[in-house]
Formats: sequence, structure tokens, C-alpha cells
Amino acid sequence: MWVAVVLAGLLWPGVASAAELDGSQLSAWWGVPFAGILLSIALLPLLTPHFWHHHFGKITAAWALAFLLPFAAVFGPGLAAHSFVHALLAEYIPFILLLTALFTVSGGIYIKGNLHGSPGLNTAILAIGAVLASFMGTTGASMLLIRPLIRANDNRRHKAHVIVFFIFIVSNAGGSLTPLGDPPLFLGFLKGVDFFWTLQHIWPDTLFLVGSLLALFYALDSWYYRRREEIKPVDPTPDTTRLGFDGGVNFVLLAVVVILVLMSGIWEPGVVFNVFGTEVGLAGLARDAGLIAVTLMSLKLTPGDVHDNNQFSWGPMQEVAKLFAGIFLTIVPVIAMLKAGVNGPFGGVVAAVTNADGTPNPAMYFWATGALSSFLDNAPTYLVFFNTAGGDPTVLMTSMATTLAAISAGAVFMGANTYIGNAPNLMVKAIAEERGVKMPSFFGYMLWSVGILVPLFVVMTFLFFR
Repeated sequence: MWVAVVLAGLLWPGVASAAELDGSQLSAWWGVPFAGILLSIALLPLLTPHFWHHHFGKITAAWALAFLLPFAAVFGPGLAAHSFVHALLAEYIPFILLLTALFTVSGGIYIKGNLHGSPGLNTAILAIGAVLASFMGTTGASMLLIRPLIRANDNRRHKAHVIVFFIFIVSNAGGSLTPLGDPPLFLGFLKGVDFFWTLQHIWPDTLFLVGSLLALFYALDSWYYRRREEIKPVDPTPDTTRLGFDGGVNFVLLAVVVILVLMSGIWEPGVVFNVFGTEVGLAGLARDAGLIAVTLMSLKLTPGDVHDNNQFSWGPMQEVAKLFAGIFLTIVPVIAMLKAGVNGPFGGVVAAVTNADGTPNPAMYFWATGALSSFLDNAPTYLVFFNTAGGDPTVLMTSMATTLAAISAGAVFMGANTYIGNAPNLMVKAIAEERGVKMPSFFGYMLWSVGILVPLFVVMTFLFFR
């Protein structure tokens, strides 16, 4: 499909001359398909889980067509083709290829052996996961560590709090320091944000949040651990296997992924292909080809029993790929309307995050991005507010650095507020329940996040985003 699109762009370059979409001329109704997809993701798994599980791809496709067909009819096939190809080549394909590579590599590493879940050990695993999350993604780190963490605590009666804090720290907050960590930051990287920008500007926020959560977890876990009935008389997992790793070649492949992403941000060969008006650089093509090669090598070199032990399947990746195909397409008019600023149909949103003198309000950006990221997917939410703030990475990284930091922190950190805020949240919950852990309900989990995370976010607002 990708090769066909490139060839078409080279053979029919006239389509590339299609005018850019003027968001000020659009009605807010063009945002309905985007809102429809996000609300479907948020509500249907809760209201009709069986129907959603079997038909989410069809539902996503229906929303995508509900945008694309009327759009082509009103604005012409040229602009529709340009918008489609730009969403595909500039955002969707690089995004999915990186996620696929990280998902495959992490699924090829199996931590064997049995640990014993003391407060100190559990806290150490969460801290290690927070560090790994920024280098192998929140999904990769979560899938790597959640099973050994559950095994380590299977001789304890109270385990749900361990998984809740794991979601807080490893599945969300830990992924805030590099574009590899969380999908919103990789989208920012694709938009021109430097690879190390978030590390330089958000590490104090991350250190405060992760440090506070680790301290709270250690205190809570210690309280449970000291209770007389906490430890079961027999450990369900016997100490028959030495602690170690299977599939170690994937650590090398993980390093290759980091190198490829770094290379694409540093190497500037000056070779650019114009495909239907979308510029595709040679560095990006080399990165994407390398990520495909890494994925295939991981599948080839990883022993089959490693995938079996990890219960590796393509289901989660297929769901992400289908959902984001629709999201990246239907978000096109929303971004255009936000770029129009106060002159566009979403002028009220822009005004809400803007001070009276016209300057951005970082605290409002932090909470607005975070509130939507709590209930909708944090990747498109990041794009929405990135463009609300002007969408110019050079300006956002310099004179508006605090605003970009607020958007980045809100998207990554507040994805932990609900099970649906970030993809790994539900994956971790499902794995824990499969292993017999009685997890909180949707609103029960929110009691944890409102009681623990929200007060920390309030403190962070005064510390970092005033």
C-alpha cells in the first residue's frame, strides 16, 4: 500500500498542488467523525464489550468514511487525496511502525524465575519500569514487567494496589522523557520536536511525580505487608527456576530501535520526496525500513517458547492499528480548525487556554490536555493542543517551552486517570485479571486516581506551570 501511494504521487504530481485546508472556513460539524471515534473507544467497550470486541474495526472504518466521502464531495478529490496521504505518510505509518517494533521486541523478552514481592522489591520493579518506559515505550515496559510482578506477589492476599500503581508509574508517567516512551511524544517528534527536548524540560516534573508515587506506594505496600494474614502459607509459584532472561537478542534489537529513531532526528541528507504534496524525507524512510527489519528479525530470532510464555499475540497491536487509522484521518479537519485560532469554529477552546493578553496559559493547557487524555486517547489529544498552541515546533520549543511542557505532561501523566486513558492501562488490567487479581472497576479505579494522582497534579501545576 505504501509503495503504491509513493508511485502514485510521483506519477501524478498534479494532485500535490491541492490547496491546504482552511480551518476558518469549516463548520464544527466536520469534527463529529473524530469525536465519534473517540467516544466509541471510550464508551462501547464498557457498554457493549462483546459487540465492540468483534466489530471495532468496522465501527472505526464507518467513522472514517463518514468524514472522507462527504469531504471529497464538498472539497474535491484532490484535497481529499492530499489530506489522506499526509495523514498516512507523515503520521500514521511512522507511528504504527514504531509501536509495532517496540511491541514485538518487548514481547520477545521473557523474565523467568520467581521473585518474592516485598515492599522493597515491588518498589524497585516499579522504579525500573519507570526508567524502561522512556526507552522501550509504556506498552513495551508494561508487557515486559507485569507478568513477573504478578508472579512475585502471587503469595500475597492484597495485590490490586500493586497493579494500580504499576499503571500509574510504568504504563504512564515513566514514558515522559523521550519520543519512544509514549505515543503523544513520538507524534511531537514527527512534528519537529527535538528528541531530547522532553528529557531536558520535563525531567523535574517526572522526577517529582514518579518519586512521590514510589514513596506513597512503598508506604501503602509496607502497611499491607506487615499485616499478619497478608502472606499465604504456600507460594503458588515454586522457586524451581533461576532468575534470568530468555530472548536476550531483543535487548540488542531494542538498542537498534533507539538508534534508528535518533538517526532520523539527527541525519539530514537533504533528500526529500514529494508524495501528493507531503514531503517524505530519506531519513524517515530509512528509519521506517529499519523498524520493519527489526520487527522481522525479532520474530525470526525469538524462540517460540518465549512467545508462548509471554502469551504473545497480535490482537492488541491489530486493535491499535485499526483504531489509529481512523483517528489520524478524522482528526484532519479538527487540526485545521484549531490552527485557525480564534477565527475558527473552535475559537472558544483557544480562548479557554489563552490569557487576556493573548499569551498561552500553561496551567490551562496542562489541565485541558490532561482532562481529555483521561477519557480519550492521549495521542490525538496531544495533536489537538499542539496545534491549538500554534503547531510551530521551533516556537513551541523556545519561547513557548512551558506551554509545550504542559501539553506533553498533561497528555502523558493524566492518561493514568482512567483505564481508557492509555492503551497499556487496559492491557495490564486484562492480564492481571487473567492471573486472578481482583482489579477495581472502572469507577473504582478512578477513586484511586482522584485520591492519589489529582492532588499531585494540583501541586505540579503550582510548581511547574504557573
